[in-house]
Amino acid sequence: MNRLKFYLIFIIGFTVYFLIDANFFSLLKMQITSLTGSKAVGHILAYTTTLLPLLITISVLHNTYENIPKKLGLSTGIITGITFAFLCTLPMLVAYGIKFSYQQQLSFNTIIINTISSAFFEEIIYRAFLFGQLYRFTRLGFLPSVLLGSILFAIAHLYQSTDILELIGIFSITFIGSVLFSWIFSEWKFNLWTAIFLHCFMNLYWLIFNIDSNVLGGTYANIFRFSTVFLAIFGTICYKMEKKIPFEIGRETWWKH
Repeated sequence: MNRLKFYLIFIIGFTVYFLIDANFFSLLKMQITSLTGSKAVGHILAYTTTLLPLLITISVLHNTYENIPKKLGLSTGIITGITFAFLCTLPMLVAYGIKFSYQQQLSFNTIIINTISSAFFEEIIYRAFLFGQLYRFTRLGFLPSVLLGSILFAIAHLYQSTDILELIGIFSITFIGSVLFSWIFSEWKFNLWTAIFLHCFMNLYWLIFNIDSNVLGGTYANIFRFSTVFLAIFGTICYKMEKKIPFEIGRETWWKH
């Protein structure tokens, strides 16, 4: 498939997804929740349904209805993803457990929706599709490929802001987080499970402890959040150097490859 056709299908597919998600996600979630009596089931099935245009787009882009999990980075590596993410997020778990109290009012539905479901589906949309399809299957380099998904990922979290300073802070930290998750995804042989579980565990620890009402947090919380970021980057670099595995992202792949 030539590049112009690839980009056109990519744009159309995402636009269809975006319109369906914007207009029908909340309605689907409400209806399914009403039928099943479970907010978690409603959230998961609504996400799954609205995600169908992206899955169809991937099958058209690659001219196959098979191996869609492979094109998303989901076909292998789940144990690697869990292990990597758990080790990297240990500083958050330990430090938050010492400093902060547990959230007493958390429900099973809230945990599933705000950690497992959100991390899984957001990584498919923003990393596997918006970043991954561009970087892996076109000649675009890391920076142009990561830009669109990271901007949209940051915008999707702005509802948490209450003033302009919070808005700027939330946009910045979620944009940087998106770039990090994309880099992790790339360097671990496009194993999306690494980004999913890193995202999931970071959300989980932020949720189960009384830290803050939005993603910004205070100084103490951010020290250990950035310790996790450092471990994820440093651990990835050390692992690849120890195993003599070439880095995916470098000077030759910043802009095109």
